[in-house]
Amino acid sequence: MKPVWVQRAAAVLFWLAVWQCAAMAVGQEVFLVSPVAALRALVQLLPTADFWGRVWFSSGRILLGFGLGAGCSVLLAAASAKIRWVDILLSPLMQLVKATPVASFIILALVWVRGRSLSILISFLMVLPVLYGAVRTGIQSTDPQLLEMARVFRLPRMRRLRAIWLPAVLPAFHQGCSVALGICWKSGVAAEVIGLPDGSIGDALYRAKITLSTGDLFAWTFVIICVSALFEKLFLWILDRAVKRVTGEEAAR
Repeated sequence: MKPVWVQRAAAVLFWLAVWQCAAMAVGQEVFLVSPVAALRALVQLLPTADFWGRVWFSSGRILLGFGLGAGCSVLLAAASAKIRWVDILLSPLMQLVKATPVASFIILALVWVRGRSLSILISFLMVLPVLYGAVRTGIQSTDPQLLEMARVFRLPRMRRLRAIWLPAVLPAFHQGCSVALGICWKSGVAAEVIGLPDGSIGDALYRAKITLSTGDLFAWTFVIICVSALFEKLFLWILDRAVKRVTGEEAAR
């Protein structure tokens, strides 16, 4: 049987061939560029300072929104697990945020915030209910017998956190982050496309669209996918190390 990477490479080559055939069938690069044309546009973008400035601008704001959402979701989930009325108050709010279309949030948010800060707010709002639900699930899955034992033996708070709470919450938090990171990048760039802050990836996408630069449009889309995947892999790798350290898997090895 062929290695996994060979199978994945074959799948990528297959879809590139489909893309090339579709571009040749359309015959108009304004509507659909070929993979070679998209790659050429990307190669032209890479050496420019404007390209890296836009990547840094968008990445910083979207990841700031993710960080704020992750921090607030942990605090709110812990409070709702501890205090009943907090859980009751937050439940409809989280359902509302999950159900409301991203475009509606973006348009409403433009009334209160500037375009340069819009992606931070939208990323925050999209991440919050996902990670709140993940942390709540982890807290609820904690073994009640372990908690009772901790109370009987009067374990210090930090020992309880490290030995009981974190091993229960971190795996669920890890799974939630895997979903939330993709959502925050999609929603953050969508906010930039509507808010059009200067120097952002979303602004570059919009400019490519109105100038019918389809090659640049595909190139920037590829950049968004790659940067999102890179940050997701890096963050989850760091979180994996934290989970293994807390649960003692590294020591067991």
